[in-house]
Amino acid sequence: MVLKMGKPEDVDDDDKCKCKEGGAVNVVSVIFLGEGKGEKSNPMVFRARMKLWMKRVTLSLLLWIGAVQLMALDDTWRPRLLKTWPSCSGHHSDPHNTVPRPPKRIYTNNGYLMVSCNGGLNQMRAAICDMVSIARYLNVTLIVPELDKTSFWADPSDFHDIFDVDHFITSLRDEVRILKELPPRLKRRLELGKFHSLPPISWSNISYYKNQILPLFRKYKVVHLNRTDARLANNGLPLDIQNLRCKVNFHSLRFTSQIEELGRKLVKILNKNGPFVVLHLRYEMDMLAFSGCSHGCTNEEADELTRMRYAYPWWKEKVIDSEFKRREGLCPLTPEETALVLKAFGIDTKYQIYIAAGEIYGGQRRMASLAAAFPKLVKKETLLEPSDLMVFQNHSSQMAALDYLVSLESDIFIPTHDGNMAKVVEGHRRFLGYKKTIALDRRVLIDLIDRFKNGTMSWKSFSSNVKETHSGRMGNPRKRIVIPERPKEEDQFYANPHECLLQSVS
Repeated sequence: MVLKMGKPEDVDDDDKCKCKEGGAVNVVSVIFLGEGKGEKSNPMVFRARMKLWMKRVTLSLLLWIGAVQLMALDDTWRPRLLKTWPSCSGHHSDPHNTVPRPPKRIYTNNGYLMVSCNGGLNQMRAAICDMVSIARYLNVTLIVPELDKTSFWADPSDFHDIFDVDHFITSLRDEVRILKELPPRLKRRLELGKFHSLPPISWSNISYYKNQILPLFRKYKVVHLNRTDARLANNGLPLDIQNLRCKVNFHSLRFTSQIEELGRKLVKILNKNGPFVVLHLRYEMDMLAFSGCSHGCTNEEADELTRMRYAYPWWKEKVIDSEFKRREGLCPLTPEETALVLKAFGIDTKYQIYIAAGEIYGGQRRMASLAAAFPKLVKKETLLEPSDLMVFQNHSSQMAALDYLVSLESDIFIPTHDGNMAKVVEGHRRFLGYKKTIALDRRVLIDLIDRFKNGTMSWKSFSSNVKETHSGRMGNPRKRIVIPERPKEEDQFYANPHECLLQSVS
């Protein structure tokens, strides 16, 4: 093949136009050696062929360059979540842990799910994780959940006051469609009562939502679930559902920047002063009234707790034998009992003990023995300036969020009752690398404490038994306990989401 360069004036009018448009100066004419005489004598045919060939090569080259650039942009700008979201297969503290992206979902909107959470911060947190997973499974659009404002705490906070709502929505965009509010045309349906509201059945398998809840979306378009705590089973769920629960909990539910910054400030102050233990001392008025536990209280205090229990009609249990519940391990440890247990574990008295709790019932009188045993008792109110906490006052869930952040970073976390915060923090600390969390066996502890206090057990024996009892309850890797037909007595998923953790468990 011979390439022959010509001048622009040798080109016909059509080609001149094309040359001017393309900015060409020379024209390439092509003679294919060995071709027939007729083709040789017609240079326009060869030029046309050459142009076609050049266009094809140029187009292929441009497509290839574009693809390379898109791949580079994808790696640079794609949100880190989509490249590797650490919540379900490894610890986010491990920068080398990568998880393949899930296949792009084909989204079909079967309706709109509205959610009203109930309970405190961590009860609502677990419920939100469940509701996202259910929305994903049913292919429905989730409206940003409404938080409880009517419980004992009466916290007026909305979702966006506690959680980074934009991060919540964007981090889950490949999983489920989430809107901040219903579209206008559906708000009108809501005003006309053309929707269905119900509390889903507790501890339900995902098939319950497919068989009984999904048809409601097809009929009403908008479904409102008005109680969402513990509505999804711990066990027997597809792995992708369990993984999504972890993804929401450990990545998508990020606190607001204001809460995160103050939490970091608290942790920095604590770390500056040495090791610290977070003690979730659940000895608050609402907990004692709800559980009916009044051990160590005065008669007047016991009567006050009883009146409070009767004041809340949704607290179903009214007549409670406090001592029986205590012996069964169903009561939070008192501050006095807690002091004994901490000493039995050998916690250094020089350690800071951060109290993650609200107001302790009985005040300084009940805290005296704990303060005497561990002089470095601190809480957020003593570590921060009043101005730091001013915007959080009367917002118990936002205050609890600060305690949550500190609890994650502590050297040891010890809850005195296995409530929602205890469970969710324990699971999150497992995710962060099985950080030391002591899950107290209160039934055994109460027996040991009573035997020590009545003189039938020495301190050495008491301390040895306390340590031995809890040797396998330190947040170490293990599978959840499954109790068929008794889900309330199982290990809760959020306390030990072993499907979502990197290490193998036995």
